[in-house]
Amino acid sequence: MFRCWYSTTLAKIEHAMQLRQLVSEPLLHFFVIGAGLFALFAWNNDDVLQSPDDIVVDSMRIDALKAQFERGWQRPPTPSELSNLIDTWVNEEVLYREGLALGLDRDDPVTRQRVAQKMEFISEELVEFSPDTAELEAWFNANADRYREDPRFSFRQLYFNPSVQGDSFDARVDEAIQALANGVVPDGDSTMLPAALDDAPLAEVRRTFGQQFAESLQDLAVGEWSGPVASGYGLHFVLIHSAQASRLPAFDEVRAAVERDYVAERTRELKDAFFDRLRQRYNVVYDDSIELADERRAGEDMK
Repeated sequence: MFRCWYSTTLAKIEHAMQLRQLVSEPLLHFFVIGAGLFALFAWNNDDVLQSPDDIVVDSMRIDALKAQFERGWQRPPTPSELSNLIDTWVNEEVLYREGLALGLDRDDPVTRQRVAQKMEFISEELVEFSPDTAELEAWFNANADRYREDPRFSFRQLYFNPSVQGDSFDARVDEAIQALANGVVPDGDSTMLPAALDDAPLAEVRRTFGQQFAESLQDLAVGEWSGPVASGYGLHFVLIHSAQASRLPAFDEVRAAVERDYVAERTRELKDAFFDRLRQRYNVVYDDSIELADERRAGEDMK
């Protein structure tokens, strides 16, 4: 019996010594600390453990984008603006990952934005082109209204303020009509509006006197007093000195503008196509708590 007790006790002592030796082993400490750090990292960075082709748009990312927008604009973004912010961030993330895949981070203290910018420059070089005359003329013909010039007017105006005259306003306007019919130009009321404009495009007239006045101006005769013409300010009598109808300039007159617009439009289309091709390599995952202003989530989920 004593021998059995002795053997059991000796075995327990040896087991305790082995356990103490194991606990004191530095390699075990390394594995325990490493496992703890990995668990902590995984808890704080669960998006990193997603599939490498997933771009996760979660609530924390949305909050960061909103905060950045609010710092710049002193207001929260609208749903449409938020969708644009998300698109910009996703595109930047795509460029960042593509840049890393090309090794653009190896010789540079890279931030995410710097790598994305490098890829942006590469994409711009890929879509550079020089259109020929035939392409430009076709664009000009298809978008002629963009280059049509406004009607232009040179005129003088007399202003009558209804808030100044009160009950006598109508009588004063009638007196002005009679005076002008007799070849006498009456005095108008004081105003900050210009007394005359010279060779002004319709857009300038609209900005100065308002839409109602500008539209009425196109129906008035040249070389004689007309009116009264209403505006948002009151009534006006107008003498048009000259009027030039809207015209479409010849292609050669606006070639520089046509080329600028055409290149900008085609570059945008090619860059959009470039991004679409790149984004097809990634699965953009939207957090269920995020509400977008369009059907973007459904479109991404169908890929």
